[in-house]
This record gives sequence, C-alpha cells and structure tokens, in this order.
Amino acid sequence: MDRSIWFFSWLKWVHSSMALNMTRTDAGFNILRGTHGIRFEGTRFWVLHRKREYGPFDYEWSHDFLGVEFMYHDHKFGEYCSADEIFADLKQFSLPMRVVEVASLTIGMVLYGVLNGLPETLWKELLRQRLDESGFQRFDFSEDGPERLTG
Repeated sequence: MDRSIWFFSWLKWVHSSMALNMTRTDAGFNILRGTHGIRFEGTRFWVLHRKREYGPFDYEWSHDFLGVEFMYHDHKFGEYCSADEIFADLKQFSLPMRVVEVASLTIGMVLYGVLNGLPETLWKELLRQRLDESGFQRFDFSEDGPERLTG
C-alpha cells in the first residue's frame, strides 16, 4: 500500500475515532462511541478502552456504614475502611491494565468527592487533572442519566 494512502486512511481513522459520543441501542441503552472514555450514570461508571466498554464500576456503603465497598459487575473487588486501610484487587476480572488504571483513578476520585462533600463538577475537574497528569488525556467524560448523588 502506498504510504500516502496509508497515512490518509490512518488520519481518517484517527479523526473518526477521536469523537466520543453516545448511541442508543434498540434495547434503549446508551453506549459510548469512539475508542476511549468514561461514562457516568448515577453512581456507576463504565470505562471505554479500544472501543470496548468495561463496567459498571460502582461503590456502596458497607452494611455497618463505616466503610465503602468497591464493585465491578455487582461483585466486590475492594473496600475503603479509612485512609490507612484501603484494599482493591481487580485481577480476578482479567481487565486490561489501562482499564484498571483509569477505573482506579476514577473510583478513587469519586470516593474522595463523596467523603469530602465535593460537588460533582469539582471532583470531575480533579479527576480530569489526575487523568491528564497520568497520561490518560484520551479518556473523555460523558453523562447518561440523572446527576450523580455525590454533589
């Protein structure tokens, strides 16, 4: 293949894949379009990596309300008891490392926002900064559904 044809094909692919938008399926569910992103819905979020969506990731208060449990597909993968006692292990789900990294930053910032009473706009700004600092600039946000319960 001629290099110029390959380059323009690649450029067209990059341009089309950089757009992050939502598409409603026949079942009525919204899915992320593009190659990378984070979709928020209520307290849950999904990570889009290489055109594949992973999630939902979520959190819920422990039964004694003294800690927060981290969930992936309704299965507990970690827990926050205090600033000195945090546990998380997503290995059992065999997720790509980028998904684990982005999900960890996201759940961590959601937890930070909840525990400190931050408005959603503020903790999302902080998440955007942290993602950018960590090399995850391509992961844009999208919203689906009512405003999160954290702000």
